[in-house]
Amino acid sequence: MSKTADKQLESVLSPGKGATPADWARIRAEFASKARKRGLVDISYEIHDSPFGPLLIGATTQGLVRVGLSTETQEAVLNDLAMRISPKILSGSRPQIKLARKQLDQYFSGKRKEFKLDLDWQLTHGFRRQVLDVTDAIPYGETRSYREVATQAGSPKAVRAAGSALAHNPLPIVVPCHRVLKTDGHVGNYLGGTPMKEQLLEMERGTA
Repeated sequence: MSKTADKQLESVLSPGKGATPADWARIRAEFASKARKRGLVDISYEIHDSPFGPLLIGATTQGLVRVGLSTETQEAVLNDLAMRISPKILSGSRPQIKLARKQLDQYFSGKRKEFKLDLDWQLTHGFRRQVLDVTDAIPYGETRSYREVATQAGSPKAVRAAGSALAHNPLPIVVPCHRVLKTDGHVGNYLGGTPMKEQLLEMERGTA
């Protein structure tokens, strides 16, 4: 931590002086900045307000690694990231997070039909990754069936496995698993809840 931050910390902790929210915000910001510059943080995250509740947006130096929906607890998402990637997690922004937040806002307002973000895929491997690659290519306003996605991923009979891959999509909305439906055309399940999936589809079709 810098000498400036040391003096700030000493000041707010001195007897008779209470730390204000602004004091702590300045100290946290400087601490986070120093930690990232020294390579002490592997994952940064921010909470982003959306029409579907707060989203947890996590990123590494490689790109966006996680979008946690409001149906997931922040604690559960962060614990999963700590176990599967690294416990070096700190709240705060990265360029990848700022860009993701901007593009998500544009998407929700109907001004963006395609995300252009660097993605860190280390939470997904093998057939699941193939399924999500196929899903990522589904155009805005269009849908595919689980069977079609499984077929395009190279395993026509692995419909159930394709469904599991979509259910564990670490990057919902950005990688549009909401565009995959049951073979009979029914919406099917969604991590954010069926109503959210329906609303996303309606928004993309211009019927919301």
